[in-house]
Amino acid sequence: MRILIVAATQGEVQPLMDALGMQKSDEADNLFVPRHISVANCSVLITGAGMVATAFALGKHLPHNVYNLVINLGIAGAFDRSFPLGEVYEITKDTFAELGAEDDTRFISIEQLGLGAGIFNPTSSLSHFTAMTPTKATAITVNTVHGNEASIAEVVGRFNPQIESMEGAAFFYACRELKVPCVQIRAVSNYVEKRNRDNWQIGLAVKNLNTFALDLIREL
Repeated sequence: MRILIVAATQGEVQPLMDALGMQKSDEADNLFVPRHISVANCSVLITGAGMVATAFALGKHLPHNVYNLVINLGIAGAFDRSFPLGEVYEITKDTFAELGAEDDTRFISIEQLGLGAGIFNPTSSLSHFTAMTPTKATAITVNTVHGNEASIAEVVGRFNPQIESMEGAAFFYACRELKVPCVQIRAVSNYVEKRNRDNWQIGLAVKNLNTFALDLIREL
């Protein structure tokens, strides 16, 4: 089974890369492959942060490479306070939260404008491949992560999201357009609130995300 791991930053998947003995590919600076052929048939693509970088990297790489499964790994903020920090979730719906227009205080979605889609789902599910299925969650994708009480209340009122990232919906979009099986896995590093780095648990989220990913790849 040929697997591609997609991450915005190398730091989010470094423990996994270390465990698999990854090295830079001759094909591209942002692609990493195992040093030894005996290791699982898995590559890692580092796209850069944000939806534009993610969509561009996937649009450049996927047409020339065939994978049985593409997995987006990353940390994320949670709106849902019942989500424990460090917990791992499988995203089943992701939305471009800012894609649309403002009509004074009213937001008009891209669907309402008749200009396309802003809501995307994965093209596959972990349950199709393994019994390792984390709790499901819904997400929004944003250019600016939320840290203002008024904007948080507004976006919660519109979408009632559980998680936010800067790449997820773009990942789903690119994989859908290129017709590749994909799933998105996120570990919660912080709650969405006024920015307070003292409350963040990035180390825990990265550790749990990579532990889950390594177990998953070994099973696949």
